[in-house]
Amino acid sequence: MEAVVPWPRLLALIEPHYPRVGPKGGRSPMPLETMLRVHVLQQWYALGDPMAEEMLYDSDAMRHFAGIELGDDRIPDETTILDLRHLPEKHQLTERLFADVNRHLADQGITLRSGTLVDATIIDTPSSTKNEAKARDPEMSSTKKGNEWYFGMKAHVGVDAENGILHSLDTATARVHDSRVWDALLHGDETSVWADKGYVSATREAAFSGPGKFRSVMRKAPKGGALHPVDADINRIIGMIRARVEHPFRVLERQFGYPETRYRDLAKNRAQLFTLFALGNLFLFRRRLLAEIGACHRTPIPAIRADRSDEIAGVTGQGALARPPRPRNRRSRSGSSDDP
Repeated sequence: MEAVVPWPRLLALIEPHYPRVGPKGGRSPMPLETMLRVHVLQQWYALGDPMAEEMLYDSDAMRHFAGIELGDDRIPDETTILDLRHLPEKHQLTERLFADVNRHLADQGITLRSGTLVDATIIDTPSSTKNEAKARDPEMSSTKKGNEWYFGMKAHVGVDAENGILHSLDTATARVHDSRVWDALLHGDETSVWADKGYVSATREAAFSGPGKFRSVMRKAPKGGALHPVDADINRIIGMIRARVEHPFRVLERQFGYPETRYRDLAKNRAQLFTLFALGNLFLFRRRLLAEIGACHRTPIPAIRADRSDEIAGVTGQGALARPPRPRNRRSRSGSSDDP
């Protein structure tokens, strides 16, 4: 993954907003590329700010990836890591980062084709009230899917039907119906759209019509009745085509460890989703990108997860740096400094 991330593009995006030494002097900030690499590691391994600092002390591979030399460079502390994580949120850079990554993919020949797959997924939010406000996140809401109730938000995506690149993303609280964000998920040049039953609408069907246009939405059974066998066959065919839309969600959940929201309020989680899906696109096309650029073999980063203490202990056995003293009232090692 180190070889396929477009570092120069991302650094150019963030650099104008990164702190510099003022005219009165002061301590130099950590190198931007180091901090960006630490931020990427946080996304890949679901690391909170304290845990990211811990792993930089403990893991040779992570220090190497971040460009930190043993004994020569200082390790960014959790506050510095948090500041970099908040910087893209503060300046609304994550959507631009997502667009820059997709432009990078287009430059490598991975471009949008003629069809879009539309879908949404519910992302759970912890419903606990064990926090300072003693209340659930007020920006999240409940919704029912099948016979189950969920509390959280939704991620709505538009995915290219041919190559699987995720090109559009929108977010909303869970109770917002899928059909209300339809327009935000199309790039405008589609000749075909594939969607599930939640997008059935005569008005929308009329809007996406005309010569060369094809709109395929899964059939719904009539109220109180059964689905016609022909419609059931059509749904199976549509489902086979739409299966590709699940791949970006699988990357976030299985590869990046994102089963539920990590922060309070929609804005923070929306910002993180743009970053995660950008990195997810790079992950999905990593082999093709490596073939295109002829990258040499890189030493892989160990698959370490913040909640797998046995693996972490194995990594920390060698090459660990001496840590500074820790306050007694620290948060959980895997939590972020502004987690709920």
